[in-house]
Amino acid sequence: MTWAFIDEHRERFGVEPLCRALRVAPSAYRRHAARLRNPDLRSDRAKRDASLATDIHRVWHANREVYGADKVWRQMHREEVAVARCTVERLMRAQGLQGVVRGKRLRTTWPDLTAPRPRDLVKRQFTADRPNQLWVADFTFVSTWQGFAYVAFIVDVYSRFIVGWRVSRHMRTEFVLDALEQALHARRPDPHRLIHHSDRGSQYLSIRYSERLGEAGIESSVGSVGDSYDNALAETINGLYKAELVHRSGPWKSIETLEWETLNWVTWFNQQRLLEPIGNIPPAEFEALYEQGQAAMPQAA
Repeated sequence: MTWAFIDEHRERFGVEPLCRALRVAPSAYRRHAARLRNPDLRSDRAKRDASLATDIHRVWHANREVYGADKVWRQMHREEVAVARCTVERLMRAQGLQGVVRGKRLRTTWPDLTAPRPRDLVKRQFTADRPNQLWVADFTFVSTWQGFAYVAFIVDVYSRFIVGWRVSRHMRTEFVLDALEQALHARRPDPHRLIHHSDRGSQYLSIRYSERLGEAGIESSVGSVGDSYDNALAETINGLYKAELVHRSGPWKSIETLEWETLNWVTWFNQQRLLEPIGNIPPAEFEALYEQGQAAMPQAA
């Protein structure tokens, strides 16, 4: 900051008066100026910092500018760039780069106390041993200049892969049903081997939604208590979506723009985003490792 201040005001006040006022040696500033003119004069550490800073900015920008120091550091190691986490943190701070911070979640679904409710088969244990064993579903809302938009996600618990999603102008049953149809088409799960878990929102307890789950051979599960912990994993994905896309790119002028950017975010999330619960690798890669393990089992036997 000292050198930048002198650079900015040297023409008006002169270098030596500024150095006296700031209590720095004029020779130190001249060395700084010489390094700016000829980068080869910089120390080895300064040269490496400059190279690492370029890589750090590239990784941060390539991941939608949402990663903090830990995720940037892990991605750089995946790319075989040897660097300490503290160095990444220091250089990100010097460049003014930081990750997003999630906020509080607002309630969007309301229980239908009169509708029959399936049992809670999950009981807040959001774990799975394979893909298409447990899906969780939820939706959230986004304010746009055209009014509220509603965004539904269905997430595979094993890998956190977003298997279905939909953006809508309303929150009627067909909205969440469209997300379910997308998930069924993309994943084609084996009948009677999958549980679908949601909160007690009336959309998920509707006759049409329940019937579609039954037709696909999917067992329905609904949170028993009705607080945020009953569907915590789905709400976590909603929170990431809000923090990494909605709050950073608004205000949203149209629902169509939101839908397009949601598509881009979901693609990035599934294919690139590092997720700590699955070992800081992307969901698609985690599922690919599972498939490789399954393919190797008959050979090993």
